[in-house]
Amino acid sequence: MADQQKIHPVPDIESPPQTSPVPLVPLGSKKSDLLNPFEQQQPNYSHVTPPKKRRSCCCCRCLCWTLSILLLLIVIIGIIVGISFLVFRPKLPDYSIDGLEVTQLSLSSDSSLSASFHVNFTARNPNRRIGIYYEGGSHITVWYTGTQLCRGSIPKFYQGHRNTTVLVLPMSGQIQNGSGLMTALQQQQQQTGNIPLMLRASQPVRIKLGSLKLPEMKFSVRCRLVVDALSPNSAIRISSSNCSFRFRV
Repeated sequence: MADQQKIHPVPDIESPPQTSPVPLVPLGSKKSDLLNPFEQQQPNYSHVTPPKKRRSCCCCRCLCWTLSILLLLIVIIGIIVGISFLVFRPKLPDYSIDGLEVTQLSLSSDSSLSASFHVNFTARNPNRRIGIYYEGGSHITVWYTGTQLCRGSIPKFYQGHRNTTVLVLPMSGQIQNGSGLMTALQQQQQQTGNIPLMLRASQPVRIKLGSLKLPEMKFSVRCRLVVDALSPNSAIRISSSNCSFRFRV
């Protein structure tokens, strides 16, 4: 009997050799390193909330209301002022210096200069429906080249409609070391015959519109005048006089 044939298994040549599996992520690297760079740069908007605009809207509304109220008040005040102007037709008062008398201007033994003046101060109220209350606390001064010669005050009184009031204001003053000033006055009187003076007045007043009395305010008057002399107890001629006036609340 023929020998039995031995059958040995032959490996499959066509099948690929089995190798150990290759890891998908290299050693020492992270998974995020292998992502697409474009995907890494994209921010995550999933947790971003829109800003709240409610507070800004409230602020804008408050500002608009405030501006509207201010504009309305300005319009109302303008209407009241316009009506008052048409009803009362206010005019500024007028002031002038109409006379000056020197009762004393002499040097004492200690070289102090004593001066006493009487000033004729005229106040005119040209308004038909406005009165003026002249309150206390006023002062009026006379100056020569920046030096105050004397000082006085305007008395309290009420000036009615279309009224002219003439006040004789006594004024006095004393200047220490006045010998130089006295010499300058005498030289200017002899050389030019003109002595420039400045009169300044500050007066608290209250304006009366019909039956309404306004709060107190102040007016100031400046009068530039030129006299021919400052000789005591002699007639003094005022060659020029110019007064300016303004109110101060």
